[in-house]
Amino acid sequence: MEDRLYTVKYNDPGDSHLDVKVSDICVQCDSYDCVRVCPANVWRESEEGVPHIAYENCLECSSCRYACSHDNVVWTYPETGAGVTFKHG
Repeated sequence: MEDRLYTVKYNDPGDSHLDVKVSDICVQCDSYDCVRVCPANVWRESEEGVPHIAYENCLECSSCRYACSHDNVVWTYPETGAGVTFKHG
């Protein structure tokens, strides 16, 4: 899977389109569903309890947004011309 992820073209907008709404909610979370569901390993557990977000790897599937049982994920589309470029075929 990692080999295929390296073939994804990503145009970095410079600012993350992912975040958490309230850090304290993440600290209290024991399931880390956002981390477990992400196919690109964007969300990673950290020692502080708030996930580390490597937005540059994002496939823009928004799985994290739906997986979070606390509705604590901020997910927006990257600005026009930035983000993942999908190639069909």
